[in-house]
Amino acid sequence: MLHRMALRVLPSLSLAVTEESVRKQKRIVMFVPGLVAFGIYRLAKHMVPLADPLVLLSVSSLVAVVTALLAYRVGRSASWATIAREDGTRLLGWLAGWIGAVYGLQLSLLVLALLWLVGYDYLQHPDGPAMMAIIISCTSVARDAFEIGHVRNVALKGRPVPTFPNGVPLRAMLREHTAQAGSWVIVGLLFGAVAISLGLAAESQQVAALIQVAAVTLVGGGIALCAYLSGLHPSMPLAETLRRFAPGELLKYWWWPGMAFASTYYLVVLGALLFMLRQPGVPAGGAVVGGAVVAAIMGLYGYYLGHRRRVEDVQAPQLTEGMLRCPFVMGILGKSASVAAPIAAARGSKV
Repeated sequence: MLHRMALRVLPSLSLAVTEESVRKQKRIVMFVPGLVAFGIYRLAKHMVPLADPLVLLSVSSLVAVVTALLAYRVGRSASWATIAREDGTRLLGWLAGWIGAVYGLQLSLLVLALLWLVGYDYLQHPDGPAMMAIIISCTSVARDAFEIGHVRNVALKGRPVPTFPNGVPLRAMLREHTAQAGSWVIVGLLFGAVAISLGLAAESQQVAALIQVAAVTLVGGGIALCAYLSGLHPSMPLAETLRRFAPGELLKYWWWPGMAFASTYYLVVLGALLFMLRQPGVPAGGAVVGGAVVAAIMGLYGYYLGHRRRVEDVQAPQLTEGMLRCPFVMGILGKSASVAAPIAAARGSKV
């Protein structure tokens, strides 16, 4: 789900996909696949055993693959021949495999785990959860694939997009900043495992899982926040960086994307344990490993987002009027010394 965080945290991407005209088109792109997914569910329930988790997840992933390609084409605003020539099979393969199959699978597991937490077990009542798993994953994949296609479209037209939301910039960062990123992965592994241990003593599976989700959410969000600021100001001690931001602004980032995605990833882990591995409950070992991996991912992704934000500051330091409307990032980043002067100048020019 790194692409989702990048599309909302990095200003160049967030600005491109939150313009009003793009939002209007995106609503349609999400609505239509949702209706189609409902029809597919109604048809599939009579043809395949959707009560089997692996069958359901396979159907959901297949629907997500087709949805990702079609939504990308809409965002790309080009014919398939043009897309094949300009984008290449590697990009389309990543889109179908990662944004379609893998992301769709993760979203379906997320839905099933959420319903299990509130006592609505898919294995006992398959119809409702199966329908929601297919429809929600389809609409979310459509939204993200459309946004990625739009970003690709505006980039080819000459608009500066320093970070394309795929894995290429992440791999480049890992080669250049292995020690820095690796230190946050290690921190995540340690603190994530400790956080999960808080729920191991609970007697009820649901209660234990709720405690674990809450613990991983708080810890993973905090690690993501600290790692982000470390990547944003790598030469500055973390304590000094934290003092440069108001507590309210730090809380915003701790909540989103920090806590939001930490809880999302751990729910995916719960879904995988319960429905893919067919565990009767959440095993202690699986929970500890899952929590550690989730917190490590949040540390890695947080550092990456901070690093890419710093790259964007260097490559495109001037902030446009539209940049000031970015829904999340300008709140916290507006307090940063690296962007405070351009923001003040831009606001001053409006008066």
